[in-house]
Amino acid sequence: MNHVTLRQLHVFEAVARNLSFTRAADELHLTQPTVSIQIKQLTDIVGLPLLEQIGKRVFLTDLGQELLVLCRDTFEGLSQFEMLISDRKGMKTGKLRLTVVTTAKYFIPRLLGSFYKRYPGIEVSLNVTNREMILHRLENNEDDLYILGQPPQHIDVHADYFMENPLVVLAPYDHPLAREKNIPLSRLAEEPFLMREPGSGTRLALERFFNEQGLALKIRMELGSSEAIKPAVAGGLGIAVLSAHTLALERNSQEIAILDVSGFPIRRQWHAVYPAAKRLSVVGSVFLDFLKQESRSEANRYLVGIPGFLPVGEN
Repeated sequence: MNHVTLRQLHVFEAVARNLSFTRAADELHLTQPTVSIQIKQLTDIVGLPLLEQIGKRVFLTDLGQELLVLCRDTFEGLSQFEMLISDRKGMKTGKLRLTVVTTAKYFIPRLLGSFYKRYPGIEVSLNVTNREMILHRLENNEDDLYILGQPPQHIDVHADYFMENPLVVLAPYDHPLAREKNIPLSRLAEEPFLMREPGSGTRLALERFFNEQGLALKIRMELGSSEAIKPAVAGGLGIAVLSAHTLALERNSQEIAILDVSGFPIRRQWHAVYPAAKRLSVVGSVFLDFLKQESRSEANRYLVGIPGFLPVGEN
């Protein structure tokens, strides 16, 4: 293994993670023959197969799985060492790998803008995806930090709360309930709901809330994103429950109303999550500290006036 190069390990990690020579080549900006040559050279050094290709599908051997873990540990260690060098020199440089649940896309870019101004030397890789994919990446320790509304129960993680995430009820602006106050939850249960896909954090919170009250949800339609749900609500297809953060750019909309429902908003929080056994990188720690210090005051600025959001310092 003394003859193995970091380049070969980088190529192998990309192929093993994507289970595709083509996607790995695109990601690394290499030609597919170059990727194949690097993998062959690495396999020749090891002396045993690391990958199996059956038809067009690529599979990891048991030895390949072990090497993938070693690659990730190695790259993580090098990244931390690079940040330590920069820190000793009085600089903040390096790369932050951040994966966030789709609803977080409404506020994370705002925070990253402020973060870049403070730490212009840090390069951020931002991946926005659904909860299921985030949990998959979390289990494989593919990123520095993960932003979730609800930390997973089946994975041993460290979770830091950093900001409120109130869930509010949306209806068409001319809906009969839009003019009522303190609407009973039993009345709301009579309305058809537009829902996110099964497994989404918002849907899990809503289903749990209704179950606790002994009420059932009337689901009319499932949609894959908050951006799809909002125009569907405006079009009169049903009502929905979404994070108040999704309304930051539409606070003056004349198409959607926030209903005054008993028990709402549902109080939730945003969390920064990483595996419990993981040693957080220096740049990851820098960003986590930034979230704790700046996120709530930033939210005060862009969520002011949205029902259900309590500014910092209020209960």
